[in-house]
Amino acid sequence: MEELSERATERERERERERERERERERGCTEAETPLSITSPLKIRTDQVWNMGCWDFLKDFFLGFWDYETPKVMVVKNRKLGVIYRAVQFLVITYFIWYVFISQKAYQETETRPESSVYTEMRGVAMLGDFVLDTTEYVQPSEGGDVISTILRREVTHNQRQGSCAEHYNVAKANCTKDSDCKKGESDFDGHGQRTGRCIPYYNYTFKTCEIKSWCPIEKYAVVREPALEQAVNFTVFIKNAIHFPKFKVLRGNIKPNKPKKLLRCHYHPETNPYCPVFSLGFIAAQAREKFTELCKTGGIIGVFINWKCDFDLDPSACIPTYSFRRLDMRKNLASSGYYYRFAKYYYKDGVEYRSLIKAYGIRLDVIVHGHAGRFSLIPTIINTVTAMTSVGICSIICDWIMLTFIDKNEVFSEKKFDDVSKEPKEPIPTDLTLTSFGSSHSDLSDGVPL
Repeated sequence: MEELSERATERERERERERERERERERGCTEAETPLSITSPLKIRTDQVWNMGCWDFLKDFFLGFWDYETPKVMVVKNRKLGVIYRAVQFLVITYFIWYVFISQKAYQETETRPESSVYTEMRGVAMLGDFVLDTTEYVQPSEGGDVISTILRREVTHNQRQGSCAEHYNVAKANCTKDSDCKKGESDFDGHGQRTGRCIPYYNYTFKTCEIKSWCPIEKYAVVREPALEQAVNFTVFIKNAIHFPKFKVLRGNIKPNKPKKLLRCHYHPETNPYCPVFSLGFIAAQAREKFTELCKTGGIIGVFINWKCDFDLDPSACIPTYSFRRLDMRKNLASSGYYYRFAKYYYKDGVEYRSLIKAYGIRLDVIVHGHAGRFSLIPTIINTVTAMTSVGICSIICDWIMLTFIDKNEVFSEKKFDDVSKEPKEPIPTDLTLTSFGSSHSDLSDGVPL
């Protein structure tokens, strides 16, 4: 009996130890399945540095720097998305081929600030009543340059001399009734001279104005307005221009050196006479969309633009300038519109100096030269080619956004496209479970013990 009792006790102990080992295995599985909690990237990195050492950390960082990373390729069987992708690709490629390379010639190095010189000359003779007017009379300045003007209408004040006379009645505080109304030594901004302190009749009129020291008679009272020089519509302007592109060492001109006599009888035409820079004033006014008769009344400033756009991949002789015209001053019906200037012709009579004051209205031509030249260069070609190839990548970005925003409703594509490398597959945890039999040649206690 004692032997049987000891055996039963031993079996009970073995079973208890088995239950204890089973509980330990369950606790181990629970701890293995618990996810890693990352509280702070800085703390993890600091722990790594302290655990593996500064040298090992820097070594791993340096070696990892040279790792090659490649994007994941995923084929999406979606017809709409494919059509959008190819359409965007077509637009990007067409833009770079047609606009960037063909139109803008991005494969060339360019120069946009050339050196330029301009010489102008005006020709023509006109009759004003019985007077003959040539270029000496109506052209300013006479030596030519990038600015030239011609007189179309004059307002002349004859026989002016230094003295005292009445101020014009439109000048502020010029009207008076007695001498005390005129302060001696005072000058008005819009006046014609310095006041003497006297109040005198306004020339042959009954009312009075303050007396001034000036060139008398004043312009507004004695001016004579001459008729417009409408024959100037046929005056011609010769514009000689030479341009130099120092980067490409190319010098070009707007006339042919071997045909100087042709310039005496030709007029500019963009197709038949591109090397004849002779323009009539009527042609210039028409190209600037202005009426010549209106310009004769008020005058005006017109810009003559010489545009050189040269492609030196071709022969330099193919570089021919083009001309355009545009009015530069304010339009008519404005207080500041038009163009005029004053000058005087001086002479002596009986030992006294006189002058004829001339207010001239006319057309001023401002010659403005623009130059742009290009020639093939390897560096801009490579840069713009790489830019074009890189820009094609925009198509993928656009389509990815469309796919993930409008098409991927069930997040099927996002699961395939993005891989979270921080989620490593779980390793199977060995259980090391061993089945041990504790049987004997005797019957188990559950079977009963024979007495």
